[in-house]
Amino acid sequence: MSLMQRDAKKQAKTRQRRRLKAWERLERDRRQAQHAAEALQQALDDLGLPEDLVTEIEGRLRSQQKLLGKIVGMMYPPLFGCRTNFELCRVRGWDKNLPSRLLGALPKRSWIKRLRRLGLDVLIPLWRHAASKSEATRSRWQWTWVADDSVFKKYGEQLGLVGTWWSGQEHRVLSGIDGVLLVVVIGEGKLVVPVDFAIRRPDPQGPGGPCQDKLHWVQVMLDGRVAALRRCGVALPPPIVVADSWFSDSKLMRHVATAHQGTFLVEGKSTYVFALPDGRQVKGQDLQQHSDWPWRHSEQVPGVRYARLRATSPTYGAVTIIIVGEPREEQFYVMCLETAMSAPRLLRAWKRRSWIEYCFRTLKHLLATGACQVHSEDAYYGHLVLRLMGCLVLFYTSRVICKGRTTMEEIIFSLKHYWRFVDCEALELKALSQGVDEKAA
Repeated sequence: MSLMQRDAKKQAKTRQRRRLKAWERLERDRRQAQHAAEALQQALDDLGLPEDLVTEIEGRLRSQQKLLGKIVGMMYPPLFGCRTNFELCRVRGWDKNLPSRLLGALPKRSWIKRLRRLGLDVLIPLWRHAASKSEATRSRWQWTWVADDSVFKKYGEQLGLVGTWWSGQEHRVLSGIDGVLLVVVIGEGKLVVPVDFAIRRPDPQGPGGPCQDKLHWVQVMLDGRVAALRRCGVALPPPIVVADSWFSDSKLMRHVATAHQGTFLVEGKSTYVFALPDGRQVKGQDLQQHSDWPWRHSEQVPGVRYARLRATSPTYGAVTIIIVGEPREEQFYVMCLETAMSAPRLLRAWKRRSWIEYCFRTLKHLLATGACQVHSEDAYYGHLVLRLMGCLVLFYTSRVICKGRTTMEEIIFSLKHYWRFVDCEALELKALSQGVDEKAA
């Protein structure tokens, strides 16, 4: 065999190996997409979402057609390779007005009640499972209530819901819809369950209008969810509520302490003034910058040093302050009304606050919540509540069913790019390209 023939054969074999490897990778990705769709279907069944919601919407629409796949499409347009609901209709061959009809099928009160009911349906079995354990196990099984608000970008005067709000994420004023969310974080982030949601009106008018601020919304949502759990026979221990500095209101903190015997933990501001027991007057910026504090370390919060101080505030009264120093992070402090709770326990609760930010990032970027244009207020509530439910289903799929081996981003990415090869009758995925040549697919 000549040298040229040998070289040509070698290159041909190399190209064949590359094609085989590419085909193997494609087959592996298709299998992963199929597994992700089956896991999502299992999560929907476990959470009890499809049957109740489909029946309720069918009753409102007086339609007996199969709606589960369409509702899931409203929850996860990326699952079908789309970004918006209207692009979804074009790809799937549905009526372009279908999103508006489905999202506006229920009034906003029904959408919010549906979200609250879903939260109770998830939390109550978890609590009853923990209540059967020993006292030591129950003390470690902590529920942390986390509250925050976020701005979903929108433009125009859409139904009076769009206003100008300060966005902490982008550090500027944005035009959009401001939503207030209350979630429960189970353990160290094993599961994050949205339990209530509200949209703030930019210029409230009429009776009750001045009560639309986010501090009042958090108080109302927390009171309502704790009362609902009690009516279901769930006697929770005093709640630990965490929030950022925007929620550091003395009336709200005292309400949580008196009405629920709970603890409201917030990040302190640099402008706050405190009097220490030794007579010194310090400002919040001193707590954020100086390092001459009685630092401690604990195995419960590894890699973190902290200093616990008792102080008196002219606004809050007696408070407990925890100064936190972490490697490669700016020093900060958190505070609550005076409590005997240990500093490591407070810090562990504070670290769970970031999970609500994770929910907002998922809603905005992974599920494209801002990509919605409908013509009724009820439909906007339906859009946001369905995406919140989708966020819970994704979280449950990745953390509970997939045991943390697959992230939410990997699930959506896999289904977004390989939805044509997935066969799932309930979600109306028909494996459109199954058995078709790779280039044709």
